[in-house]
Amino acid sequence: MSRLLLSLVLLCTSPFIATAQDEKQDPVKVDTLYTDNCSGCHGEKLDGGNGPSLVDDEWVHDTSAASLAAVIKNGVADTEMMAFGEMMGDDEIRALVIYIKEMEAKSKVDAIAARMAPKGGVFNSADHKFKMTKLFDSEGRFWDINFMPNGDMITTLKDKNLYIVKDGKMVEITGIPEVWVHGQGGLLSVAPHPDYEKNGWVYLSYSSKLAGKVNDKDSGMTKVVRGRIKDNKWVDNEVLFEARDEDGSDKGAHFGSRFVFDQGYLYFGIGDRGYQDKAQDISLPNGNIYRIHDDGRVPTDNPFVDTEGAYPEIWSYGHRNPQGLSKHPVTGDLYDSEHGPRGGDEINLIQKGKNFGWPVITYGMNYNGTPVTDITEKGGMEQPLHYWTPSIAVSDMDFYTGDAFPAWKNDPPKVISVP
Repeated sequence: MSRLLLSLVLLCTSPFIATAQDEKQDPVKVDTLYTDNCSGCHGEKLDGGNGPSLVDDEWVHDTSAASLAAVIKNGVADTEMMAFGEMMGDDEIRALVIYIKEMEAKSKVDAIAARMAPKGGVFNSADHKFKMTKLFDSEGRFWDINFMPNGDMITTLKDKNLYIVKDGKMVEITGIPEVWVHGQGGLLSVAPHPDYEKNGWVYLSYSSKLAGKVNDKDSGMTKVVRGRIKDNKWVDNEVLFEARDEDGSDKGAHFGSRFVFDQGYLYFGIGDRGYQDKAQDISLPNGNIYRIHDDGRVPTDNPFVDTEGAYPEIWSYGHRNPQGLSKHPVTGDLYDSEHGPRGGDEINLIQKGKNFGWPVITYGMNYNGTPVTDITEKGGMEQPLHYWTPSIAVSDMDFYTGDAFPAWKNDPPKVISVP
């Protein structure tokens, strides 16, 4: 696997049901599918019975998702493994594959934890050994941390607090814009401008309430501003991006965020905000990676700048909830990490104008165990470089550029065959 550093911040996401599959009558949940069709042979806990265990490492066939789906659909000749292709749709088979992978992972949690545990405070990875040192702590939910040019840290707490951290002491910055703390939303990303020492700009993203209502409820969207810090106060606030009042969401999910600066441009992401089908509509702010000038102007070469009705700031679309965004320090390639639903977390190579498919294609299923879709690929839609099934709740990410760990230095993600 790539040495792209992933900050595995576990975020609790709110279940929602808003797919074409869920509009069908009585969609079959995956645990019911397994119980009714598989448990008699493979056991209630998938650990075997008349048939083999599905959670150990002794497989006759390879354990890739595609192979497992083929076995369920077509059966195995000259064995008791019958074909279920006439009884289950491809979407249900896909959900069943995810369920089996989830249960396999759960069966190995204790062994994985023991393997990853530090020995004498030392973590032993495939390439390097390292220790972790606490720099500071505080009550509340940290959302983002970045470094100032002088070595101080600047950090956001989700519940609308901004701090400068110096020598382990936290100093609150007052006077920041009003934050709509709503579900997963709150004060999100923070980063100093690359030329901070010359211009003093600091960038913030946060969930902001809009004037429009949705389902007679308050609605909002991720907002991006910049300002300066003087005497521990936020001043010179400028709005760089905000959604139209009529385009907000009442849901408390998938605000996205993160910042990448590149040659005078600023990239950031916004998730589908709990309305997944809107991620395919570029006239809406949901489910996109954005590109603006670092002063908020819209670049004239953005892919949809001349498309009537589109948000001209959009750089790519079809994203579920991008919460990591990072530029390769050598090639300049832009990568995102994003939360899938139940299964299907992704690493993507972000490119101009591309459609990343959510929710038309996905390697995940709904939280309630029903399928999202029966396809994982479609023409005109991008495949992830890497995906995780079951989900690992991957959040922010960065590239390591130092010299202490040479095997990790500037190592890009790679296309990987995923089980």
